[in-house]
Amino acid sequence: MTGSAPLHVLAAGALLAATAAAPQPAAAFPDEPITIVVGWPAGGAQDTVGRLVAEYLEAELPVSVVVTNVPGAAGANGVRDVEQAAPDGYTLGTKGVHAVAQSYMNPNATPLDAMDPLALVNIDPAAVSVHADTGIEDLESFIAYLRDNPGGLINGNDSPGGFSFLTAELMERALDIELTKVPYQGYAPTVSALVAQEVMSATLPVPMVADLHEAGDVNILAVAAEERHFRAPDVPTFTELGHDFVFADYVMIFGPVGLPEDVRDTLESALLAAMDSEDFRAAADGIGLILDPQGADGAAALMQATDAAVHPVLVEAGLVETDAQ
Repeated sequence: MTGSAPLHVLAAGALLAATAAAPQPAAAFPDEPITIVVGWPAGGAQDTVGRLVAEYLEAELPVSVVVTNVPGAAGANGVRDVEQAAPDGYTLGTKGVHAVAQSYMNPNATPLDAMDPLALVNIDPAAVSVHADTGIEDLESFIAYLRDNPGGLINGNDSPGGFSFLTAELMERALDIELTKVPYQGYAPTVSALVAQEVMSATLPVPMVADLHEAGDVNILAVAAEERHFRAPDVPTFTELGHDFVFADYVMIFGPVGLPEDVRDTLESALLAAMDSEDFRAAADGIGLILDPQGADGAAALMQATDAAVHPVLVEAGLVETDAQ
């Protein structure tokens, strides 16, 4: 037996080797911070909703949730960041109608089948506003001025493909008017331009200009919804005024395609729980959001319905070719 190791030493060594070779259990998701990418500058609607969701999502998960802004290309840059991220659940994004429009208008934009909707947060009807110094106080005066002076009002809106740009395009056709459209990189810069009177009108959702309207600095003329907006109950809808124009944006949270089923389920459940809290609803009400919380199936159905509705409009407006995408 000279030179041989004792049996108990061999057994211990074999046990250590087996332990080292055994696969370690995967860490439960999530175990590191989650990022929500917003494709617009800070201060706009997508950014505001993204930060609200991040704040309350943290209460449902054992990790921090941070927001990062990746603006540019009418929101397409931020969507592409999410598309190209690892499908591990740690990179999510916000998107709305702009992502559908961009999938047709921008050859470098993310196609719809590369986006995995996880939850719908809110619906945001379109509206049109003017600076009070224009002297225009109602929609009919706005229409009459533009019919007498085609292009006579400079309108602030997103770059082509953004929601406020689409609002301006569709409103021109619905009302038989012509605006001079000036693009800005998101809602916050557009609001600043309207306040500074760089532009005379803007096609921004109500929450972005409600405080200015209440202060008398801006006149919201009409809302493109079936019902009046609770933040501006004195403002009629286009329909009330005899114009068939209903158009709304939304914010949904999405991830890259390929998320593991358990990760996807965890995120969907946490998002719905966050939006179901009384504090979340109160905070959303305070900033003028019309909430419509839905899970992954509802969000996906809305994305597809938007696709079916928006693409023909883009074709009719001459913004895309009939065989686009």
